[in-house]
Amino acid sequence: MSERLSYQPTSAPLPDQEQKRAALSYLNEAWAEARHDGVDGDCLAQASLFAAFAELVGTYGEDAVAKFVEGLPTRVRNGEFSLTLARQ
Repeated sequence: MSERLSYQPTSAPLPDQEQKRAALSYLNEAWAEARHDGVDGDCLAQASLFAAFAELVGTYGEDAVAKFVEGLPTRVRNGEFSLTLARQ
């Protein structure tokens, strides 16, 4: 998992929200392809989290990422990552 790919952007950077939407689209495509190839969802999730945390640590450092993840339990319990929420 230590392999890094580099790329050269083909145009000016997108605004932050558009980059996040594009990134999620790419990840959803890769996820669907891996599931189609028989990779278990739990394995994908764990590998994705590892890759995401490794990238964050490389960018912001261990202390900043540790502080960020301290808030995750509350966010998970509040349904921030649930795809099916009861909406009123």
